[in-house]
Amino acid sequence: MVQSQAPWPCTNVVTNFRCRQKSTKYRSLQTEDTEQQIIRETFHLVSKRDENVCNFLEGGLLIGGSENKLIYRHYATLYFVFCVDSSESELGILDLIQVFVETLDKCFENVCELDLIFHMDKVHNILAEMVMGGMVLETNMSEISTQAEAHSKMEKSEAGIAGAPARAVSAVKNMNLPEMPKNINIGDISIKVPNLSSFK
Repeated sequence: MVQSQAPWPCTNVVTNFRCRQKSTKYRSLQTEDTEQQIIRETFHLVSKRDENVCNFLEGGLLIGGSENKLIYRHYATLYFVFCVDSSESELGILDLIQVFVETLDKCFENVCELDLIFHMDKVHNILAEMVMGGMVLETNMSEISTQAEAHSKMEKSEAGIAGAPARAVSAVKNMNLPEMPKNINIGDISIKVPNLSSFK
């Protein structure tokens, strides 16, 4: 959802035919019950519409009524829904949804429902590169993909650094030495080897 001052707290909703939420991003904290009510109301409003009608409609009670609009696109088994205030351009938001879906497809190489389920953090990173605080920041797919990949690489490298000490201890434990030396002498330097059995 791209919104200026709209009261509805949800940025976007991705749901399937059975109203199973795949990805939702809220601008403010909501109770789980409120979130589920918003999802149900949004799904009810969008799913009952015919395929040959326009892709935007007035918001429901929880969504802010006539103050807000739901703008959606339907791809295969998924609905991508953005909520915007009444001053936003419907066609601009439809284009934004298209860019979002194409970027997901590019980043996941033929995106599917399971990608959205198992990589929700990456989906939210892509969306955050596009929209933040209700403002559209970027619509260039290449730039969005580049930034999302850089973020993923940074997360992986941080995870690798955090796990390095444990991997080092594990490697030493798995060494098949006939007997672990108690002291290592290198010239005038004597190093006492700690007991590694305490690390198990």
